[in-house]
Amino acid sequence: MKSKPVPGSLFGLLVRNYLLFTLTLLAITGGIFLLWNLWLERLYQPADWAGLMADPALTAGEFDKLDRYTGDGGSAFAVYDGDGVLVYASAGAFDPTCTEGELSCVPLWDANVIVRTFEQTGRDGAPRYLVLRQSADTGEVDTLVLDQNYQVIFGGAEEEKTAYTPQEFSYLSGRRFSDSILSRGLFSDGDGASMTVLLREVQLSDADYAQRYQSSWKIWLLFLPLYLLSAGLFIWWLSCRIGRPLRRLNDAVVSQAEGRMVRVGNCGGTREIRRIGESFDRFSDRLAESEAERRRLDQGRQKLIADISHDLKTPITVIAGYIDAICDGKVPPQEQERYLRAIQGKAAALTELVNAFHEYSKVEHPEFVLHTQPADLCEFLRAYLAEKYDEIDLAGFGLEVDLPDHPIRCALDPLQFRRVLDNLLSNALRHNRLGTMLFFRVSAQDNQAVLSVADNGVGIPPQRARDIFEPFVVGSDARSGQGSGLGLSITRRIMELHGGSISLSPRPASGQGTEFVLTLPLCPPTLSH
Repeated sequence: MKSKPVPGSLFGLLVRNYLLFTLTLLAITGGIFLLWNLWLERLYQPADWAGLMADPALTAGEFDKLDRYTGDGGSAFAVYDGDGVLVYASAGAFDPTCTEGELSCVPLWDANVIVRTFEQTGRDGAPRYLVLRQSADTGEVDTLVLDQNYQVIFGGAEEEKTAYTPQEFSYLSGRRFSDSILSRGLFSDGDGASMTVLLREVQLSDADYAQRYQSSWKIWLLFLPLYLLSAGLFIWWLSCRIGRPLRRLNDAVVSQAEGRMVRVGNCGGTREIRRIGESFDRFSDRLAESEAERRRLDQGRQKLIADISHDLKTPITVIAGYIDAICDGKVPPQEQERYLRAIQGKAAALTELVNAFHEYSKVEHPEFVLHTQPADLCEFLRAYLAEKYDEIDLAGFGLEVDLPDHPIRCALDPLQFRRVLDNLLSNALRHNRLGTMLFFRVSAQDNQAVLSVADNGVGIPPQRARDIFEPFVVGSDARSGQGSGLGLSITRRIMELHGGSISLSPRPASGQGTEFVLTLPLCPPTLSH
């Protein structure tokens, strides 16, 4: 059995909430610090050229879908066809045409090459240009020296290349776009034609980086609203744990003073507040016990007198009259046995009434519980009807049973469910003529077992059928009038305790006079084995 948690003291509640509030503030500070770090990491989002080159949209010609790879630093890309004509540009400033020589001066994007250009003065005083292209992977450096007319003086990756145009030099030196690094990628379009994508990655200056860094401190302004929100939540929490239980106690005291008996119940709060509530409930219960007991006894006594006086009056009157006649000598000796037999029969009827009253009071008691266990309803009925077969046959009744071969498992209290079947069977035998057929059918519908108990007798009049399950109601208008009128009330209560129901079918099957339909919930699959 799982034990209930023991509430803490008021002092412990205050200490725990103080520590929890402190930890919450620390967590808020740590969370904002983490957000600040993420903000700093995103100050400059570099372009993802590897993702752009691997995207199928590039070869498919859907270039507008590739803009997401340029990052947030102003980087851009342009696509040129095999003739060097600009096909698409994600931003401006790209040349409308680029020759093959100009594009070849741009390093490949995956070559990881760093280009540096220096201006020098030769011995003759003429300007020269030193271009260094260093591989970041291997460290190898390719040196190129050009004169003022961009003629090759020394070096060069292409031995046959002896001169560069000014436009080619701007691409070679990386000066075509200031503060940017150029690279290129090669791919084929859907028709197999060679295409070139020119990648321009903007380098963030120190001033821009410093400006963004300074603006990132604004994220710490989140601390104030989060602090106020946390403080408000903790104030509300303490109000619920302390203020609400105290208000409930105060309302209960006021109601008690005005003569209304109330219970505080589990008012919540700390251990001290709950103890006050429990003490108040015990005090209130003791005040209400005597009044409730008196009312209960009065109501029970009035109901008992009103409901059973008619059922007891006739047999008691007969017994008293026969006994008086025997005592007064008014019955001849040869008739006394017949009178005694009549007295015995009436006494048996009284015993049956008393037993019915006892069963009814027992099942209606709030503390009455069932002892259920998973069982096959079909097998239970087979065993029951096999035991009752001789009784049914001797009474001159027929029996027709329709039970499925597969099991239908329900949670049954064998003793109480047997009482349900006994009540229905005894009613059918008592109130029908010889030769009546009894029908028992079982089926499963919508997670419920449905049991139909029917007969082809005279049926129940409509004016009685409406209240047939109420206590002390019998179908005497159409049947013999025997019985206490409690059997079907007991049956309905037992079915409700099983989680099911019982009803009188307003339209019995063809050839049937009365049909009771009983439903029971099926056992879950985990309990069916």
